[in-house]
Amino acid sequence: MWKDYFQGISKDCIFSTPATKDEIDKVESLLNVSLPQEFKEIIFETNGVKESGLGLIWPLERIINENKHYRDGVLEEYYMPFGNLVFFADSGIGDLFAFPVAQDGVCRDDVFVWNHINDSRMWVAPSVTTYAEWWLNGNLEI
Repeated sequence: MWKDYFQGISKDCIFSTPATKDEIDKVESLLNVSLPQEFKEIIFETNGVKESGLGLIWPLERIINENKHYRDGVLEEYYMPFGNLVFFADSGIGDLFAFPVAQDGVCRDDVFVWNHINDSRMWVAPSVTTYAEWWLNGNLEI
């Protein structure tokens, strides 16, 4: 279903091997969050989507590594804390796409972009599928 959705937007989409429920649970446990249901369904079928070499949706291993890197405190001197975001994709120019995390650890469906130059966090889409569609169609500018 989700592969068809992404292929309908761009025939250049490449998918990773589907993730298991245990792998998704591991990410949620390590990051202390509950990922959006739609996102989990996509990862369960694709475990990442690339388009033209860009990580439209990262595989779970990269999600873990990137989020651990940004949450480790080393960048605290330069940026606001990242614990209220779960990064899942990159723009190719240094900015990262993320789900906002509520105080109870539940990720909202909304997608924000973090600007690596000025540390702003801006809403860009109401869901991961809308983000993907707008990004691939050129309707999302950051």
